Amino acid sequence: MKPAAFEYRRPESLEEALAELRDGGPDAKPLAGGQSLVPLLNLRILRPSLLVDLNRVPGLDGIAEENGSVRVGALVRQGALERSPVARRRLPLVAQCLPHVGHFATRNRGTVGGSVAHADAAGELPLALVALGGSVVATSADGRRELPADDFFVSHFTTTLAPGELVVETVWPAASPGWGYAFEELSQRHGDYALTAAACTLRVEDGRVAAARVAVGAVADRPLLVGAPLAGEAVDESVARAVGAAAVEAAQPTGTMHASAAYLRHVTGVLVERAVLRAWRNAMEASA
Repeated sequence: MKPAAFEYRRPESLEEALAELRDGGPDAKPLAGGQSLVPLLNLRILRPSLLVDLNRVPGLDGIAEENGSVRVGALVRQGALERSPVARRRLPLVAQCLPHVGHFATRNRGTVGGSVAHADAAGELPLALVALGGSVVATSADGRRELPADDFFVSHFTTTLAPGELVVETVWPAASPGWGYAFEELSQRHGDYALTAAACTLRVEDGRVAAARVAVGAVADRPLLVGAPLAGEAVDESVARAVGAAAVEAAQPTGTMHASAAYLRHVTGVLVERAVLRAWRNAMEASA
């Protein structure tokens, strides 16, 4: 399989890349790791007139702690983030989800910014970003803005990025005392697309939940926050079951040849229960 013909540019500065994307119009596409884009090109599902290769653009491959957050450049490879001491220490939810992202070989090429911009509803990194309440930094020839993850993902492969706008960084709230994190996923085989996934972040204060975010992936058209009845609770199995039931109600899965919608709803509830209980245990240990 071969892609349709396209023009190719390899800019060496961010300003040059933005100009190429602006001049190329809606049919211009940025290329980073290519782990999602290249298969779509080969299948001719996408037929861009111009590819703008970002791999020579400097300044987009850093990982840095700043003001209680970890800022991850768009060109940081998923494998590099997985191996990063900063991520392991300060982003435990991301450290849990990254081994589920594709395979070792694809993580060594795929980028964090590309995963987020691709906005696959089954993507692990978009789910983790929403569960953490992170944000996406985008820039264009018109300027720079920071978009909350809750508002960034619109639908399948659709975001609030404007034409000519490029993801340059993602911002992830860093772990702090009293917080617990958990990620759960079901797929047919390790490395396959998720059939359903769940993530939970919560903070414990005086033996009760002071703040919490629960999100599910692959069972809606975007990472979906669940209205979690957790505030003020001391989590036990019954509380976790109630949050799981809320997730079952919120989920909007489409049945496939691999699993029916009813089955996916049920399993989503189970994964949410597990994530809530494990995040609670982690938070209690962190606050001890």
